[in-house]
Amino acid sequence: MPRNEVTAMSRARRAAVSLLAIGALTGASAPPAQADRSMSSDVHPALRAHLVAAYDFDHPVPGDPALERDQGRSGTEIELINGGTAMRVPDRAYRGSRNAVQTRQVAPAVAGNDDWKAGTWSASGVRTLRAFSATAGTTVMGWFKLNMDSPLPNSTTADPDDRYNAIGLAGVLTGDSDGHGVRALLELIDVDGELRLVALGRRLDGGNSQTFAATRDWRELLPVGEWVHLAATFDFNTGALALYRNGEPVDGFYTRADDPWLVSGPGPHVTTASDPRGIKIGGSFPQDTLERNPCDCRMDGLMFLDSVVSANDVRRQYRHLAR
Repeated sequence: MPRNEVTAMSRARRAAVSLLAIGALTGASAPPAQADRSMSSDVHPALRAHLVAAYDFDHPVPGDPALERDQGRSGTEIELINGGTAMRVPDRAYRGSRNAVQTRQVAPAVAGNDDWKAGTWSASGVRTLRAFSATAGTTVMGWFKLNMDSPLPNSTTADPDDRYNAIGLAGVLTGDSDGHGVRALLELIDVDGELRLVALGRRLDGGNSQTFAATRDWRELLPVGEWVHLAATFDFNTGALALYRNGEPVDGFYTRADDPWLVSGPGPHVTTASDPRGIKIGGSFPQDTLERNPCDCRMDGLMFLDSVVSANDVRRQYRHLAR
């Protein structure tokens, strides 16, 4: 299995953080043993050829349980940042799953770097994610359970009433990202003064983003405490984006009416030929240098694909697990 490039937190520090978190939350001195299980049975056959990276949080890396093994073809391990193995919680989004990942804000009044989030980062690009370089399409999907009804307090400012304008779910970074900028992202963000579920994408490094925002109230789409399957597709060739909830398309609108991805001219159009700098889950900056848009939520069965999954195949994937 290919190994990721070195992340900001050393393995020794990750192990120490993991054991401290476990002890604080459960009183245990070591992580529980896990029987190995392949995620391939959780992926509909129509999607398997395009599955670059996938995480079910049932596969800690042997010897370093603060890392999660990739169940896609790329072998891109991700880090359970700040909470380590204590972020794996016994909660299943679908039949066959055992654990989910818990992300959360830790100290809202402190400008620190202790939020629980997950992901991977390399300033030179994560080579195992090269499938998202010069690609015509991407899909991000997974199961999400929110335990919050508004964005969380902004820990980077002195104003106690200041809140972030977004809630981060999961996405792939650009090749020039500072840890926040994305190529393909599922999130909740303020659109004209109202929080909305969105698919937000960027075709060109350093270029403009386009956002497809759900019309329906986000609290109806993601009720507190309820597992929901979400998918976002990004067609970089045509400029089309789409959102799905529990296998069905979500009505929405584009926030820009111009051509932010520059796809009006001759094609085909693809993303910049650069390796993404990583994956972010439950908040920005997977290199753990800054806090932004934390999510008090649980996630399971996260999948990152190098194609635009059709509406029929999104439905097939949802029904494959929800039946």
